[in-house]
Amino acid sequence: MMQPIQMVDTKTQYHHIKDEVDMAIQDVVASAQYIGGAVVQSFASNLQHYLTAKHVIPCANGTDALQIAYMSLGLQAGDEIITPSFTYIATVEAAAVLHIKPIFVEVDKRTFNMDITAIEAAITPKTKAIVPVHLYGQAAHMEAILQIAAKYNLKVIEDGAQAIGAVVHFSNGTSKQVTTIGDIGCLSFYPSKNLGAFGDGGAVVTNDDVLAEKIKKIAAHGQSKRYYHDVVGCNSRLDAIQAAILNIKLKQLNKYNEARISLATYYDNALQHVAGVHIPHRASGVTHVFHQYTLIIDKPGHDAATYRNGLQDYLAAAGVPSMIYYPVPCHKQDMFAAMGGGTYHLPHTDWLTNRVLSLPMHTEMQPEQAEYIVHNVKAYLAL
Repeated sequence: MMQPIQMVDTKTQYHHIKDEVDMAIQDVVASAQYIGGAVVQSFASNLQHYLTAKHVIPCANGTDALQIAYMSLGLQAGDEIITPSFTYIATVEAAAVLHIKPIFVEVDKRTFNMDITAIEAAITPKTKAIVPVHLYGQAAHMEAILQIAAKYNLKVIEDGAQAIGAVVHFSNGTSKQVTTIGDIGCLSFYPSKNLGAFGDGGAVVTNDDVLAEKIKKIAAHGQSKRYYHDVVGCNSRLDAIQAAILNIKLKQLNKYNEARISLATYYDNALQHVAGVHIPHRASGVTHVFHQYTLIIDKPGHDAATYRNGLQDYLAAAGVPSMIYYPVPCHKQDMFAAMGGGTYHLPHTDWLTNRVLSLPMHTEMQPEQAEYIVHNVKAYLAL
């Protein structure tokens, strides 16, 4: 009998590494060193090696990682960052809480990532940084973004929360991991991520020694040594139990990403010629690690959102979960009304919000489950 289908199956993933994880957790508990210490340092070092980065500074979550990045670059109230509206709210919420203004730009309808042709027109004298989001697991067009940033003397902060393990191949023959390309990269270890903890977690990545010291200081109450606070900081720490779990799962990350890519390839092959659906576009020069497998549902003669929502309801009735990432773009969220959110004209972004639907995507999917998912997608589209 086929097991119930999960959108994300962290429970089965845990059972495959249960003995090692349980022992690691027990070791932390026995040590009574719950904050900082050797386990957290070990994870930072191991992730640094995996990413080929100079510095990895663990923190409490991905949203904190973004806020710490903005703070470490000295961004002030009234400064502007350029970022897509088609992203999870954390990208821009972390800026807005510091009274930094997000300037929203359009995305490419095929890749869902920042449209590089829209960036220069959004630059003003107040612009301080470009914040590309590697959405759904596919790396953004970083080579072009770096060129624009250099031209206008802007910083680049990568939101890599959904794309750990993705790689960008540059025209000079070199390759770099997502989050190691810009001035700063930000990661999330939320449980559903490709590298997920058993609670919240995050990290800030940089190859800049000076920035690394600022980041460490800001994440620890702005202190250079205990009880000596040089700058305004925050309290953002990865706890040792999460670090111990992440150390174990990091060893599996390439295998996890390969499983996701394999499932995505199965979905691609099964759905690529089906009318009414567009499979994810895989851009050249970058890799896609499929944090989400996101379809565009667009059948001529049907209202887009109604038809897409109908597919979601049909799948739910068949026991197949799905998700809409994201139904309301950032510029249309009430929280940005005072920042002029309602004045934006972003037709690609609006077009996508009415059409995207993500299918179950995780490392533990069984062949019969994937077949059942595809069967039901096809059945609805054939109606």
